[in-house]
Amino acid sequence: MRYTTVLFDADNTLLDFSRAERAALCDALSAFGVTPDEEKVRRYSAVNDMMWKKLERGEIGKADLRVERFAVFCRLYDLTVDVPALATAYTDRLSEKAFLMPGALATCRALAAHCDLYVITNGLRTVQEKRFAATPLYPLFKGSFISEVVGAEKPDPAFFAAVAHAIDGFEAAKTLVVGDSLTSDIAGGIAAGLDTCWFNPKHLENPGLPVTFTVDRLEDLIPPILA
Repeated sequence: MRYTTVLFDADNTLLDFSRAERAALCDALSAFGVTPDEEKVRRYSAVNDMMWKKLERGEIGKADLRVERFAVFCRLYDLTVDVPALATAYTDRLSEKAFLMPGALATCRALAAHCDLYVITNGLRTVQEKRFAATPLYPLFKGSFISEVVGAEKPDPAFFAAVAHAIDGFEAAKTLVVGDSLTSDIAGGIAAGLDTCWFNPKHLENPGLPVTFTVDRLEDLIPPILA
């Protein structure tokens, strides 16, 4: 067996964050009397992505990100709403949205019989813990590492060092990082000296990161991991 430990990113790797984000945003906006539509969903998602990239670069803290993304969004539409309350409504609803990516359950079931599986995520603790616990993936995993608890964000080497320290018998040579983000999961895994698998269902271009291998379906992870 090539790998005995697999570190899975959560959002848009195991959990369908795009679907959850859309549903939670529509629910939250409706609760504040704002009519949701596809344009608002797209623009919020772009703002949110921008904010998480700033978090990865250490330019914003998670508590500020949680509210600031809605401050920026509301300014785009001149919305006069209670921004912190809207931010809270969104995260409350997001924590209830636990949709799996295609193939996630079958893949994790196949791997869990042979490997130790862990979640590694930068997401908000209150959101991620509730969402993941609500899925059938939960009993298949040995544990999870959430950046708020770890004290560092992916791709910071300190995050991966903390993960390695916490896992009994951790062997870097037998550990694989799986994620959809080149800047967070893959860059972080490479910097930590770990093999990486880029989950790339949208067939995006790799600008040159030395990824160990790439898959566009989660099921395609099984052969190289168990080889």
